[in-house]
Amino acid sequence: MIFPLFLTLQASWLTVCQATQHYPATWGHYDLCKSQGYTEEGLTWYYMACQPEAADMTKYLKVTLDPPNITCGDPPETYCTLENPYMCNNECDAATDELAHPPELMFDIVGRNPTTFWQSTSWKKYPKPLAVNITLSWNKTIELTDDIVITFESGRPEQMVLEKSLDYGRSWQPYQFYATDCLDAFTMEPKTMKDITQHTLLDIICTEEYSRGYVWKNDKTVRFEIRDRFALFAGPKLHNMASLYGQLDTTKNLRDFFTITDLRIRLLRPATGATMVDENNLSRYYYAISDIKVHGRCKCNLHANSCIYDKEKLTCECEHNTTGPDCGRCKRNFQARAWSAGSYLPIPKGTANICMANYAGPVNCNCNPFGSESDRCNGTGYCRCKEGATGAMCHECLPGYLWDNGCKSRVCDSELLRCQNGGVCVNYVRCQCPPAYTGLLCEKPRCEKEPGGCGGSDSGQASLHPPSLILLLLLGGIFLTEICWITVL
Repeated sequence: MIFPLFLTLQASWLTVCQATQHYPATWGHYDLCKSQGYTEEGLTWYYMACQPEAADMTKYLKVTLDPPNITCGDPPETYCTLENPYMCNNECDAATDELAHPPELMFDIVGRNPTTFWQSTSWKKYPKPLAVNITLSWNKTIELTDDIVITFESGRPEQMVLEKSLDYGRSWQPYQFYATDCLDAFTMEPKTMKDITQHTLLDIICTEEYSRGYVWKNDKTVRFEIRDRFALFAGPKLHNMASLYGQLDTTKNLRDFFTITDLRIRLLRPATGATMVDENNLSRYYYAISDIKVHGRCKCNLHANSCIYDKEKLTCECEHNTTGPDCGRCKRNFQARAWSAGSYLPIPKGTANICMANYAGPVNCNCNPFGSESDRCNGTGYCRCKEGATGAMCHECLPGYLWDNGCKSRVCDSELLRCQNGGVCVNYVRCQCPPAYTGLLCEKPRCEKEPGGCGGSDSGQASLHPPSLILLLLLGGIFLTEICWITVL
């Protein structure tokens, strides 16, 4: 009575929990790859599209500079400010920690006082261009989820290009051009994000918005707008992520636009603050970067919800019978159909597009031989459990069952199936009864089996408890136990 009720409530609760898991609180998270549920055939898996959470990707990159010796401090050098050519009290010395400005200071803690930053050598070889390539490499495909923001401690460069690679630096394509004069620097008409539409989102533009000179000293950032581009589909506050994910799902070029393996910042001309360069004081001209922000997630083709960083390498923890750094192929013995990336559609769970077993019929899934009907599962990837067993491999027991080379119903416990008349439950499998009692739960007087039954004077203690009284007390105890248990539930 109570036990079936308990199992029914538990099954109902699991169903509610799993239904909640299928629908994340915020649309578009896709944070679950699979969940378990019950069907007429028993426990089964439900598969969903999934992706890792977005994170600060600068924690996992490798930075290289070209030319390699472009960082200041070797030999030591004194710099002047751009605003005042006579204020020359800034020193860079690579041999002194307090005065060194190595590349890793582009990614350290923001908000330190004094500010830490990387700095280049000065433009001492003018008129030869002061050109620097800063390459950020992840050795992994990542998907950008927020703006790329570069904060300059010096004046913002007058000419700069942001480039991306999708093949680990073998080839490059521009993301955006930046200049004080786009026509003069790159023969391109100047534009801003306000000129970009859904139809021109993939266009490469040149902007003058982030290249003002020293007059705008408080404007230190150069930005590549990811969120504004998302907003073209998802709305100004990104409330309609379903629309954006639908576009990303059906337009490969759009998805590739936000996908990178490397970024390259090409600094072509430093801030000068004037039309002419002061050749008598070239120590005023240099690059200095205090912070770079890159937010994104590992690209796992919607087949993983986590990405691990081990031995200086990012790798997706693949689900759906996929494998590879980006979950880009099917595992061995799961190639019955061609690999396919997961799909964001239909919102909000998407479609997993799992890799299927090579042949119909049972496949080896390491099902527990004691808890499952077979040590092999079928092509859908779940084991068929015996009565009382649960878990992915049928290696656990439902409440009310005890593992003993399989899940066996408990004979006794300290709650619902208590041993009667002073009996003690031993390992949930038997009641150790007092001498005067016997039965599964010590519910029967032993004298019932003796000659004359329990009515004789030689029956000892048992004569004090006629069978009818025993039965009445037993039923009353069970009834009261049920009432208390229902009250607790």
